[in-house]
Amino acid sequence: MTRGAVPDRRSGSRWRAAAGRLLALIAPARPDAGGRSTTKEAGRDIAELHALARRAHSGDATAQHALGRAYLDGHGVVRSASEAARWFAQAAASGHAPAKSMLAVMILYGWPATTTASGDLFGDRAGAAKADPAAAARLAAEAAQAGVPEGQALYAYLLATGTGVDQDHAAAEAWYRKALAAADLPQAALGLGVLRISGNGGPADLVEGAALIGQAASAGLATAIYLLGMMHEGGTGVAQDLGAAASLYRAAAEAGHRPAQARLGLALIEGRGAPADPQDGETWLRRAAVAGDAEAAALLGDLYAHGRDGLPPNYLEAASWYRRAADGGHQLAQRALGMLYLTGAGVPRDPDEAVRLFAAAAAAGDASAKADVGNLVLSGTRTERDLPATMAGWFREAASRGDLVAAYNLAVCHAHGVGVRPDPREAGEWLKVAATGVVNAQYWYARMLSGDDPSMADLPQARAWFRRASDEGYIEATAALAEMLGNGRGGPADPEAALKLYLHAAEAGHVGAMFGAGALLAGGHGLPPDRQAAAVWFRRAAEAGHPEAQLMLGRFLLRGFAPARVPDEARGWLERAAKAGVTDAIQELEAARPCLVV
Repeated sequence: MTRGAVPDRRSGSRWRAAAGRLLALIAPARPDAGGRSTTKEAGRDIAELHALARRAHSGDATAQHALGRAYLDGHGVVRSASEAARWFAQAAASGHAPAKSMLAVMILYGWPATTTASGDLFGDRAGAAKADPAAAARLAAEAAQAGVPEGQALYAYLLATGTGVDQDHAAAEAWYRKALAAADLPQAALGLGVLRISGNGGPADLVEGAALIGQAASAGLATAIYLLGMMHEGGTGVAQDLGAAASLYRAAAEAGHRPAQARLGLALIEGRGAPADPQDGETWLRRAAVAGDAEAAALLGDLYAHGRDGLPPNYLEAASWYRRAADGGHQLAQRALGMLYLTGAGVPRDPDEAVRLFAAAAAAGDASAKADVGNLVLSGTRTERDLPATMAGWFREAASRGDLVAAYNLAVCHAHGVGVRPDPREAGEWLKVAATGVVNAQYWYARMLSGDDPSMADLPQARAWFRRASDEGYIEATAALAEMLGNGRGGPADPEAALKLYLHAAEAGHVGAMFGAGALLAGGHGLPPDRQAAAVWFRRAAEAGHPEAQLMLGRFLLRGFAPARVPDEARGWLERAAKAGVTDAIQELEAARPCLVV
């Protein structure tokens, strides 16, 4: 231990706050049930297995336990959880204490062959795979009292976590110490170490806790290696050593420990304790996230939401990882994903889904998610009177840290007067900030510059921002850019480019673009007319409810441009347009009345 880096022996407040998380990490390993074995493993050949099976069938509890282990581990037989549990149950019914310990682990995880229809734990037929923590605790207690070290360590874990039995940290510590004294079990050293650093069961002693966790780590226990890395990273019970932390994370990560994979990935991305290697770091994060680690998935979401390797944010990728983390109950990921749904960044805009995600995060205790109710003015689920004045303040704080989605929401607050006085110019400034990475902000900022707010009109800039949003695949922006190009607003007219953009947006279902394509194809806009193609697009827009397209389709049908003259249908479309308030349609009906068939 280096001078000036003497760890505090007693201050375990931070670890005490994390005790629940830490104790969850030291759960007994779930028995493996996958794969096949060779016909000879662990010195057990076919003849030996046959002899073992004969003794087990004759009621020899020791043989029954050994046969159960063979089925559980796949030693000489195909692995079978149900067969393992069946033989453990028979041995346990005869009082075999090690079998009780093994059966307790299986019952704890809900593995099969543990019950009969009458509820007897030691029946001879398989029951449903349903966890029974209380039954597991009873079996573990019997094994512990019989002096089985593994049973003592398991019972200590159940007491420490209150699983199937009343929580009792002092008793848990006592059983862990008995298991250590009896067999020097690394699992017992790990469990006791966690209790010592958290201060549960007695005064916290970080140095003893670190020594115990180090003992378990030396035995190759991946969770212990990971926790020792955390202690080196924070200087808890040991001297702070970021290099040692990164090395320990790698050792645990390579052993398949998911939280260690996440911590290693973050260390490599940040160059913390190891040379920076963002690509390798992201690979480790992905491995952990795909395996179900919610924190790793949330970190990946953050990575893509804020941009990586000098690239702009990728909200589509961010949303995918945030969703994984949110489904795993990660509060910050739920809130971050809610923000994306609220603004439509990387996902279709869906205020209802945003509401659900904010509510889930808030219910889990995320204070920021509770404040996010202010965003919901966009979804119509709250009125401005419902919204706290602190809402805009939180967005301002997050936006000042570079959160572009928060900058967009702050712009919305200023535009709608949510928690602040309405201020279109302030809204425009924050939209401009958000537009550097949020496609919705690019579109709305362009709308503001295109004349929605005359005081901020800048048509060339509007055209440029519409183009950026269009290049990102935002169809509304594509249609708006086509309009500016077609009418020569903000720069030279380019009807050919406008038509291409209109057709792209129209094929994507944009009704206004359908009408725009029809208008350009109808002639008079610097392009050769193609009235049959124009009629096709006018019809599609008209059928989607576009009043101006209904007027144009009526005219085409009346004059025979669609391609034939159909007065009856023409009158129907003109009447629909007139009912929608299109003045020209009313005038068209009056002028064409003699031509219309009654």
